[in-house]
Amino acid sequence: MKELRSLQDSVKQIEQMFSDYEDLQLLIEMSEEEPDEDTIAEIEQELARFSEEVEAQRIQTMLTGEYDKCSAIVTLHSGAGGTEANDWTGMLYRMYSRWAEKKGFKLEVLDFLEGDVAGIKGVTFEVEGENAYGYLRAEKGVHRLVRISPFNAAGKRQTSFASCDVIPDIEEDVEVEINEDDLRIDTYRSSGAGGQHINKTSSAIRITHLPTGIVVQCQNERSQHQNKDKAMQMLKAKLYLLKQQEQADKMSGIRGEVRDINFGSQIRSYVMQPYTMVKDHRTNAEVSNVNSVMDGNIDPFINAFLSAK
Repeated sequence: MKELRSLQDSVKQIEQMFSDYEDLQLLIEMSEEEPDEDTIAEIEQELARFSEEVEAQRIQTMLTGEYDKCSAIVTLHSGAGGTEANDWTGMLYRMYSRWAEKKGFKLEVLDFLEGDVAGIKGVTFEVEGENAYGYLRAEKGVHRLVRISPFNAAGKRQTSFASCDVIPDIEEDVEVEINEDDLRIDTYRSSGAGGQHINKTSSAIRITHLPTGIVVQCQNERSQHQNKDKAMQMLKAKLYLLKQQEQADKMSGIRGEVRDINFGSQIRSYVMQPYTMVKDHRTNAEVSNVNSVMDGNIDPFINAFLSAK
């Protein structure tokens, strides 16, 4: 049924594009018979919108990877930059939240660690929707912010970093052998506001896979058992991707290259002073309107990445 709904939606989108194309042709014919500035302006507006629709459909045809249709689990961590980096991580979280909202995706926080003064030290969230992983895999890597920091009393320009890791939420129970002796399971109290349950029981779970050093955390569910199940699902997905990566002998495979959250390792720079520009260093895609990007308009970078791939 899920696949059927997906195919039906695709057919509706294509049929709508044909209808829009015919309407656009009709407008052009009308303007040729009776030239009018208002009609020409409407044609330009409709053509721009139609071009975006075509591009979105073109990008969707590229999402043919094994896990591209899956939901995505995204982890953000603050890097070099102290309080400014924590604030930057919070800004990125808001950016991805706005992007997911515009796409009609559902976002659920799985783990959250607030910064000491402001912002977020780390957050893990699930973006639920078709092709969420296919799109968001373009966001893996280190993101760099350059601005005059509100936390710098001298008013100097400051550079800070945050990392973004993305894995698919593989729904089926993947076959991964995990030795219980290889796991260190820690419990801790959930952090965050609200509810009688929060902070009263050690229901949050952190699982460390000792041979690989992979750490997964979950504190969103109400019981320790539910949190452990979700964390184990995340661990299995990471180990499964790691296993595939090793088998394919591609160090820059599905999980991507692991790099320090510091200078020289960024995939994208967001510059707010002395000029405004967001530039992706992998594709050279640029957008001058930083505020628009921070409001979730990251599709130009995702599309450029998928096209380059």
